[in-house]
Amino acid sequence: MRWSQLYVPTLREDPADADAVSHRLLVRGGFIRQLMAGHYSLLPLAVRVRAKIMDVIREEMTAIGAQEFVLPALHPAEIWQRSGRWEVMGEEMFRLRDRKGADLALGMTHEEIFTVLSQELRSYRDLPQMWFQFQTKFRDEARPKSGLLRVREFTMKDSYSFDADEEALDRSFALHRAAYERIFARLGLPALAVQASSGSMGGSASVEFMSPSQAGEDLVVRCPGCGYAANTEKAASALPTVEDGPGLAAPERFDTPDARTIDELARLHGVPASRQIKTLVYVVDDALTLILMRGDHALVEQKLADTLAATALRPATPEEIRAALGASPGSLGAVGVSNLLILADESLRGRTDMTTGANADGVHLRGVSVARDIEVDRWADLREVTAGEPCVQCGTALEVVVTIEVGHIFKLGRKYTQTLGVSVLGPEGRPIVPVMGSYGIGVERALASVVETHHDDKGIIWPAAIAPFEATLTVLGTDTPVTSAAESLYRDLRAARVDTLLDDRDERPGVKFRDAELIGIPYRITIGARGLTTGTVEITTRATGETESVPVTQAADHVRKLLTTA
Repeated sequence: MRWSQLYVPTLREDPADADAVSHRLLVRGGFIRQLMAGHYSLLPLAVRVRAKIMDVIREEMTAIGAQEFVLPALHPAEIWQRSGRWEVMGEEMFRLRDRKGADLALGMTHEEIFTVLSQELRSYRDLPQMWFQFQTKFRDEARPKSGLLRVREFTMKDSYSFDADEEALDRSFALHRAAYERIFARLGLPALAVQASSGSMGGSASVEFMSPSQAGEDLVVRCPGCGYAANTEKAASALPTVEDGPGLAAPERFDTPDARTIDELARLHGVPASRQIKTLVYVVDDALTLILMRGDHALVEQKLADTLAATALRPATPEEIRAALGASPGSLGAVGVSNLLILADESLRGRTDMTTGANADGVHLRGVSVARDIEVDRWADLREVTAGEPCVQCGTALEVVVTIEVGHIFKLGRKYTQTLGVSVLGPEGRPIVPVMGSYGIGVERALASVVETHHDDKGIIWPAAIAPFEATLTVLGTDTPVTSAAESLYRDLRAARVDTLLDDRDERPGVKFRDAELIGIPYRITIGARGLTTGTVEITTRATGETESVPVTQAADHVRKLLTTA
């Protein structure tokens, strides 16, 4: 490809609204342009990178025996209603009606649609099946941001496995996990495999692949000692044992008119946050529920949802709280409450001499013994793990890392096959319901995540496997001997199967060099009159900045060898 014919609208200044590094560099490098919030046009350079990423994914999926499909992006509401997710997906699902008034949805994911296809499977002998596709997905993100990292329209590689039983699903899951590890290694994308929640997808085992980056929005807890890693929605830690005093014979009321928060109670009344019981009120599937946490701990809502298998939850309104407990937030507690479901975090189990709200505005209770004074219906790990807490497996201090989710795999079980009526004849001639897995990679998010990992102050540094071009041939000058030598070398590079961009523009050398560094092509071959006097060209490695002189006649083979060892 000749640069003079390629559309690469590079910019000298950073876009004003770009927060993430990848957003800034992909816009400046002429890879993407925003149409509206959460929707981006991919320009020629980005299309080339995207295609190479998809080729890597396709090769690894095919290697484990997966077959490629292309399913519709527009779905009838009826299938989503049958699975129960029409309501569960909430406002993130784009819904519309056709001219006949039929309810439709733009697909957020394709579990339901692939499951409907699987209804044509007849026998356990047809299993296992692993099916995948590349398809546009739509999610009505409330706050799209960071360029391609959080958008409302994107390409997903989603795959689905159908197996006869759980043991076979374990094999399909393991095959996908290994394939994902190879994919991210080939993309040059560091990715931690961590325990995660399945969320609205349902199912049991769930593993996220998380790439460390300050542009991320997900926190991963990991142990440098034993390798334990989990999303904060799933992570646990081993808290030190707390020695409580005997406390009082019964809870004692005391006035706290000026204390409505954990911090105010600690500062004004000398009650450490670790000795307070924080009472949160949620509406979980239309039922008012009390959540008890230690005062210095934060609730993870996904843990609450997973514990109760909730399809919908939200914080209760002040009006709902006052109607149920007779007080406003800041003075709430569970002592004496018997008409509401009460969940307590494990950190409160066995605690005595604690302080909590008295369900009267401006009043608290001291000397509370959890086991004696509160009717806890259910105990669970509900709190957010923080850095420095001991690992549950080896006791090493845990780290908390900011990450981007680049892949997610689930064991779905029979959630969809059972609901949508899929069965096959088993070995004994009786119907059995296949068990499913679901596996996803966001293609454009992976592209942006690579940029987050591979860049410097000059621009992007693409790994050779997915770079828009493997090399750029930069021509300095317009003299006939230079242009003729450049054309000859360009032909040699193409013959050596080096994906090359010939920079034949009538621009100053500095402009050409800056543009090549900005768009991040791995190798720059510079050809000019000075070098040709000695029969050499300069080859610069983008990642290291190192430059070496190579005979013109050997340049194509030299670059080919560099790419082979990259």
